[in-house]
Amino acid sequence: MTQIERMKKGLVYDTCDKEIMEKQHPFQEKLWEFNQLKPCEHREKEAYMKEVFAECGEGCYIELPFRASWGGSHIHFGNGIYVNSNVMFVDDGHIYVGNRVLIGPNVVIATANHPLDPELRRYEMQYNRDVHIGENVWIGAGAIILPGVHIGKNSVIGAGSVVTRDIPEKVLAVGTPCHVVREIGERDHEFYSRQDDRIDWESLSGICAAKSKLPKFQ
Repeated sequence: MTQIERMKKGLVYDTCDKEIMEKQHPFQEKLWEFNQLKPCEHREKEAYMKEVFAECGEGCYIELPFRASWGGSHIHFGNGIYVNSNVMFVDDGHIYVGNRVLIGPNVVIATANHPLDPELRRYEMQYNRDVHIGENVWIGAGAIILPGVHIGKNSVIGAGSVVTRDIPEKVLAVGTPCHVVREIGERDHEFYSRQDDRIDWESLSGICAAKSKLPKFQ
């Protein structure tokens, strides 16, 4: 079994294997070029994601700089995803991101892990576990998502959290390690802050209705 086959199977493998490096380096070169784009070059950004990512839906946007171990070639994006600046996708394994996910600045989403055994680390061995993020999730600034984690749809991960285990659907989860604080419920449909600031749905309903008809997230 080759090292790249071991990598794909989630087994411990040699990260410095020649075949792996020959496949990885071109993606890193393309990513460098991507990071030279101007903020206004939306079409060029979209073209990169469509070409390089394993999957990319419509209306996705990334603020630069953007980092990814394999240039994003193991990233699967749904529709309407927004990624803020200085985000790191350690995409040695696969990262699946559902529709309308918001990812704050300085977030790290990691699939790569290293054995605890010091001898294996000495020889630059690692293994990968895929990450799954459900639709309509918001990941706050500076959060770290560790390998193998699944985050359920409609959940919120608080800023600075370290997510070591799966998070269920429709909850607010924060902390290190990240833990569920409460469910997201009816009160959150009425108030948008802890200071009891009420959502003026009457004023916003027209905007929401218009956006729901758009083919792309804007």
